[in-house]
Amino acid sequence: MAALQVIKTYRVSPATNPSRDDSVDPLILPLTFLDLRWVRSYPSQQVIFYKLPELSREFFHSVVLPKLSRSLSLSLQHYIPLAGHLTWNQQDPKPQVIVFGHDTVKLTVAESNADFLLVSGKGLRPQSELRVLVPELSISCDSASLYALQITLFPNQGFCIGIAEHHVLKDGSGSIMFIKAWAHICKSLEDGVTTLPSLPKDFTPVIDRTLINVRPSFESKVLESMSYFSDEKDGKRTMKPPPVGEICNDLVRITLELTQEKVEKLKEQATRETTRSLPELYLSTFVVINAYVWSCLVKARGVNEERPLRFMYAADCRNRLDIPKRYLGNCVVLINCFGYKTNKLLGRDGFINAVEILSDSVKGLGSQGTEALLESYIDGMKQVQPDTHVESVSGSNRLGFYKADFGWGKPVNHEIVSIDQYPAYSMWERRDETGGAEIGLCLKKSEMNTFISLFKHGLEIN
Repeated sequence: MAALQVIKTYRVSPATNPSRDDSVDPLILPLTFLDLRWVRSYPSQQVIFYKLPELSREFFHSVVLPKLSRSLSLSLQHYIPLAGHLTWNQQDPKPQVIVFGHDTVKLTVAESNADFLLVSGKGLRPQSELRVLVPELSISCDSASLYALQITLFPNQGFCIGIAEHHVLKDGSGSIMFIKAWAHICKSLEDGVTTLPSLPKDFTPVIDRTLINVRPSFESKVLESMSYFSDEKDGKRTMKPPPVGEICNDLVRITLELTQEKVEKLKEQATRETTRSLPELYLSTFVVINAYVWSCLVKARGVNEERPLRFMYAADCRNRLDIPKRYLGNCVVLINCFGYKTNKLLGRDGFINAVEILSDSVKGLGSQGTEALLESYIDGMKQVQPDTHVESVSGSNRLGFYKADFGWGKPVNHEIVSIDQYPAYSMWERRDETGGAEIGLCLKKSEMNTFISLFKHGLEIN
């Protein structure tokens, strides 16, 4: 395995603001009912790769790194909550985000002798090569850091930015909005200039938690339902994620592309195979892509055909709540598809069955408000049977991640590293073409081989 050497660890402060120091009151952000679900979630860990074949150590340390760290500080002035902590005082019924004037974001700088083309590529590669490229968050029973970064140099090849972030502070839209803001400021910086470049409105966050209103009785119900606030062993309240167990050491990754042409053919296949009338089906790109991946995954994992089945995805509620797209917080609700056995997806009609399940689910969202969706999730979790096989999708092909150019070109790849800790795959827009999606997977070698065969064969016969 390639060697990784940690060069230095920095503490990056938000750029100096005269009104922000240790003598003023801290910034306190209460958790909304949409944040509470994520208190004990596993940190999201991502890595973004940038290819620079002529990137020497000298240029990296004298130009690239100073520019990245300076622009990070300037960006944090707009995104101050990232420097804070999630805290839970003994007397409080729920945790809150608190930011003091001296708070910082941890930035680790490292160097790797790995083959950048392999690690940053989209073909098969060991998950262990990516895991060392992302930092960890410090999490205890009553305190948790919210954001950490690792910048790793691959001499004469490029660099990557590893991210660890707590989902309780923001959802995927907020996560990518910050990366784009940081990239914009970095690209706009001129040598010797220390003032803050202007930040486009689209990248300027809204952090006002009062925008999300809910009946007090409903928030109480959400709190009562969160049994995962208690430790599994001693029953005491905690913010530590549930134990994940030992991560398998033979995990491999791959990123597969579904072109828009292939998506259209999957839609045509669904139209041919369904016994329903076409107006009953909601054949969106989201539905057919996830139905196809889900049906292939269940077969590849070799799940017992009588085992209960469940699929999860996130629904963005900004439009439902009339919340700005720039809102920096959680504005998504998890949607559960359950009540099925694995054999529903194992046969030749597995794909069309998955299409119909997801179509019904997505169509059903339109008539429900956000409280109703969350209430449905809470009630549904009570009905999920033990030993249920779970799959889920992270990310979206509408967020424009590949537009994050720090001044050295757009990323060559972007991966969610933390999908090795829970059953999920990632979905992003394609880097160089419109339409379709990139699907990122992390599986055991044997499962991966089976999945790739199923995935490619199903597309070839269309």
